[in-house]
Amino acid sequence: MNRQGMPGQVPATSSDDLPNERGANKARRILAVLLILLLAACAGGPQRSIPDPLPSWNEGETRQAILSFVADVANASHPDFVPVAERVAVFDNDGTLWSEKPSYFQLLFILERIRSMADARPEWHSTQPFRAVLENDMEALAGVGEEGLVTLAMTAQADLTTDEFAAVVSDWTATARHPVSGRAFTSMVFQPMLELLDYLRANGFSVYIVSGGGVGFMRPWVERVYGVPPENVIGSSLELRYEVRGEEPVIVRERALHFINDKGGKPVGIQRFIGRRPILAAGNSDGDFEMLEWTTTGEGRRLGLLIHHTDAAREWAYDRQSSEGRLDRALDAAPGYGWQVVDMARDWGVVYPQP
Repeated sequence: MNRQGMPGQVPATSSDDLPNERGANKARRILAVLLILLLAACAGGPQRSIPDPLPSWNEGETRQAILSFVADVANASHPDFVPVAERVAVFDNDGTLWSEKPSYFQLLFILERIRSMADARPEWHSTQPFRAVLENDMEALAGVGEEGLVTLAMTAQADLTTDEFAAVVSDWTATARHPVSGRAFTSMVFQPMLELLDYLRANGFSVYIVSGGGVGFMRPWVERVYGVPPENVIGSSLELRYEVRGEEPVIVRERALHFINDKGGKPVGIQRFIGRRPILAAGNSDGDFEMLEWTTTGEGRRLGLLIHHTDAAREWAYDRQSSEGRLDRALDAAPGYGWQVVDMARDWGVVYPQP
């Protein structure tokens, strides 16, 4: 009888089987150890941090309302989900995205341009409203009325091609300085609002500027400063004329108003140029009331933001009696519409970007 057939004898294992079995057992032990280490790392190891999308916003109700709104409308499984195509956000500019004191920045641009043009027009030194500008007589300037201000605006901004005017604006934003802060005007934008614009875009929003300021004044620089392309800017505008100068086709800015984008004009401009009702609107004055009302009374989840200038130390404090950005009616109406009033002193950790 051979050895395998002997009674009480364990059958021999082939020399090929033992190493394979030992190798398999070893591999299983290694996998088990790796799994334990992985679970331990997930449970107690350092976690990868998610960058704060709004680092300049202080903790509080306003910040939480923004985060909650964006998270919910961008979540496909949430009842308030909004498709990407319908995620439209509109922002006023003056006092909402950048400062507007001691005067609207476009007005300061107009006054400076009148002064720069005066050498070729000596008659201005004896003619109002130009004389008030050249003599820096603010009392006389305040007395020229709406007609006088329109004359100044047309003289400074009309009779140029759109390319010529864009070059004038670009030169001004590159060289002019704010009379109080000494900063470039385009550096007096609000850092928390820049973060909000980025946060919205990262979550599928289309962002538009809807301002009472001139569309031709804003378009040359808004993409560089805000990341908003010029075609996403709705503003007040002059009549335009197409003509050929020499052999070059140009668009000329005429001395006639085409559209005033303020108050009730803002929802009209939104409908005319965007064609969708926004789900988020931000403003800072009674001139933005209708835009906020139009936005937040639509169906579904909506968010209205009202920037309240409360910080005299870092910016300016003003509301009901201000000649720029008067906030009276909208401030009273905010609770009833559910608008979030952004208290600048309370809600913003910083105001302007670092120089």
